[in-house]
Amino acid sequence: MRWPAALTLALAVPLAWALDARFGEPRDAWHPVAWLGNALEPVGRGLRALSPAPAFVGGAVAWLIGAAVAAWLAWEAQAALIGVSPWFAVPVLAVLLKPTFAWRMLRDEATAVEAALGQNVDAARIRLARLVSRDVRVLDADLIRETAIESIAENLNDSLVAPLFWYAVFGLPGAAVYRFANTLDAMWGYRGAWEWAGKWSARADDVLSWIPSRLTALMLMPTLRLIEQAGQTPSPNGGWAMGAMALRLGVRLRKPGVYMLNGGAPSPQARHVKRALVVAGRVASVAVVLVTVAWRVRAA
Repeated sequence: MRWPAALTLALAVPLAWALDARFGEPRDAWHPVAWLGNALEPVGRGLRALSPAPAFVGGAVAWLIGAAVAAWLAWEAQAALIGVSPWFAVPVLAVLLKPTFAWRMLRDEATAVEAALGQNVDAARIRLARLVSRDVRVLDADLIRETAIESIAENLNDSLVAPLFWYAVFGLPGAAVYRFANTLDAMWGYRGAWEWAGKWSARADDVLSWIPSRLTALMLMPTLRLIEQAGQTPSPNGGWAMGAMALRLGVRLRKPGVYMLNGGAPSPQARHVKRALVVAGRVASVAVVLVTVAWRVRAA
């Protein structure tokens, strides 16, 4: 039995979403993102030791090679699956698509931060450190909740909407390249020691996240105030989803000394973290439906 390739690509999306809801993230031994991190860790160490110009060129070359490999492997896998029975192709494609996005893990980790706050601030700081890269040691209860909500909003884009957007555009290769780019940005895209080695990775992630971040923000809170809020952060993309979430919840979100979103509002309470997860979950579901429909329309 043969049917349009676009229909196979469409049906893989809700099945991958169901796999995420049921199982969450695969163990590191089976997770392509963990493999990527292990493979690139020594490369990153070597690049950091170089002077600025070689570090930048090396970082760019490493990114281009890695993205090309990710795209090629995904393309070959997708092409092979399209040529076989859809009863086999759809579940396998869903299994391959699932590691490119994550919603259950984000929901569970954010919920765990709020639960830890019920114990004490130190426990919540330890738990929050699993979600964010910033220094959590100086955060009080208000800032812990603000940071958790920021992470929910930003990762709604980075960990779900953006990879699915690129899947809607290019299929599995699009999702794979975005996940590669976002992972390398998380590993290398910092200032300081990574300034030059990670500059290409940081800018590539900015480019690939530009459209999805704005779509995420519009799905969260379609208002003109988004433009003002998004401009408060140094990131060209991060302020969109975070600003939209701040406006949607009616709370302020801060990174002290860097930005303040919806500054006239109060700091969030426990109910706002729960509400943020509900709102983000709805947006995630809508994104899954839209991508599925986009491929289904192509199959018509």
